[in-house]
Amino acid sequence: MNKHSNIKAAIAYDDLREWLSAAEALEVTKIYSVAGLLGAEGGIVASRPFRAPHHTISQIALCGGGTHPRPGEISLAQNGVLFLDELPEFSRNALEVMRQPLEEGTIAIARAAGTFVYPARFTLVAAMNPCPCGFRGTRTSDCRCDDTAVAKYISKLSGPLLDRIDLHVDVARVAFDEMIARRGAESSAAIRARVEAARAVQRARYGNTPYHANAAIVGSDVRQFCPLEGDALALLRAAALRVHLSARAIDRIARVARTIADLAGAETIAAAHIAEAIGFRSLERRGHAA
Repeated sequence: MNKHSNIKAAIAYDDLREWLSAAEALEVTKIYSVAGLLGAEGGIVASRPFRAPHHTISQIALCGGGTHPRPGEISLAQNGVLFLDELPEFSRNALEVMRQPLEEGTIAIARAAGTFVYPARFTLVAAMNPCPCGFRGTRTSDCRCDDTAVAKYISKLSGPLLDRIDLHVDVARVAFDEMIARRGAESSAAIRARVEAARAVQRARYGNTPYHANAAIVGSDVRQFCPLEGDALALLRAAALRVHLSARAIDRIARVARTIADLAGAETIAAAHIAEAIGFRSLERRGHAA
């Protein structure tokens, strides 16, 4: 690749990155400075963090702490993405400590020297196999796990933790012929445009409130900004009774449905939006609700 090609590649990469606002950049830079990750040159962290720790990480390294408390991975992912691959393989204690950050966006670490509070508002993305052997539900390989083994595997994740994850999506294994087939699909640019339009709607909706997006709404404000009526309310009521949804799960379904409606350009939440939001909680449908 020649020099000009390198320049074009760099420009294309920059176009795809999502830059932090001035306030967000300052916040993230402070965290990285406290953690000693800015290096000798220092500077401002301008792009959204993406952290992907290995599943052998300790509770302190993930959540923060130590003799001289420092931010953990969940704080280093502030205003960005925390990706946890092989989720059930992480320490149970480390995962359970994440309940507070997922709910409140901060984590408090108490030590003899005092209590330290670090920001921890991130987008959690996690991945796991459907069973210990990884072949359950595939058409090409036989699963070696019985129902007891699968239940034990999924039970490594507590109900209260799953309750705090908005979307549980099953992704089927793709056959080779389907993987190499050249089929037309919606472009990333088109999807991004639709997402940006939905975010613009949300910014206008929340105006001078403390919120900036549907995911940030808490408490009674969910009822105000995600009102449900008629068939939509009836469908959510039926799902809550059938699957024994917690109050937290009901609020999260309403917020996800509000986002689905925004992406569709709909002013109100319809039954179809509620149905899609419920469909995104597959682990609860298997009987693992909190």
